[in-house]
Amino acid sequence: MEERIILDELEAGELAIEFDHQEPQDVIRWAVERFGNRLAICTSFQADGLVIIDMAWRINPKVRVFTIDTGRLPQETYEMIDRVRAKYGIALEVHVPETRQVEAMVRRHGANLFYREVPLRLLCCQVRKVLPLRRVLSQLDAWITGLRRDQWATRSNIRKIELDHDHGGIVKINPLADWTEEEVWDYIRAFDVPYHPLYDRGYTSIGCAPCTRPIQPGEDPRAGRWWWERGAPKECGMHCAIETGGFEHELEAILGHNGHPHS
Repeated sequence: MEERIILDELEAGELAIEFDHQEPQDVIRWAVERFGNRLAICTSFQADGLVIIDMAWRINPKVRVFTIDTGRLPQETYEMIDRVRAKYGIALEVHVPETRQVEAMVRRHGANLFYREVPLRLLCCQVRKVLPLRRVLSQLDAWITGLRRDQWATRSNIRKIELDHDHGGIVKINPLADWTEEEVWDYIRAFDVPYHPLYDRGYTSIGCAPCTRPIQPGEDPRAGRWWWERGAPKECGMHCAIETGGFEHELEAILGHNGHPHS
């Protein structure tokens, strides 16, 4: 069995300071050399993640890349999976939610539960996104994301290298943390990186089809996510733990104490 690579708070903090002003490629190169096959890139095929894939592929063409197929993605996202596989020749890993958990949730609340109230939306995100992500990350020592500080208030303090305490203390690497949206698109144009076609239709943040819309002029870039909600976090729980009484209660009702759906 491969020995796990674990960083403590002190080392993670020192690395965060060391790499804070370095180029994304330097951060990725360090991660690839440090963690090898126990490292993977997580992507939902948004612009930031595609830049990360392109950078990492140029450093190591065999870098691991995975995505979570929630079962409710736009058709264009499935087409992006094929485009990325074809361009980079990578064995892109697709992980899906557990069928029994989805069935239990839909049986209890219906297929479009997320429109009714925030706790049910968070429940759907948890079952379709967060739990599959946890299963993947439990087998890794580090993961790379395309998060940037300017995307949303909850992301303003992220570091390029940090410990992910929501996922067992593994290392979370955010090479584009200090980039702007303009820098992301400059890279895409400069290196002919394939990008999601929904950007050309006014989308600025792309998730599940029922929960994402184009934004209107002057709106916040994440306004197209869960647009019917008022005052709720524009997060699904993949990158920050979200706890509400109603959400936790419904999740337990779906999964049961032992993690298996109630019959």
